[in-house]
Amino acid sequence: MGNVKSIEQAVESLPPSELAEFRRWFAEFDAAAWDRQIEQDAASGKLDGLAAEALADYRAGPAREL
Repeated sequence: MGNVKSIEQAVESLPPSELAEFRRWFAEFDAAAWDRQIEQDAASGKLDGLAAEALADYRAGPAREL
């Protein structure tokens, strides 16, 4: 059995309180992984084109404070 399948089965067998604890942990884990990826992409310049496009759009059109 694959590792992912065994993890799925383990998660499915958790009682509700432990499932809630796992969900909280996984949400934090996933958010941290996302933050690291965004930081790496920003540092490497991968987002420079998107930022330039967004700034150009902002400067070209009507914008309002949120």
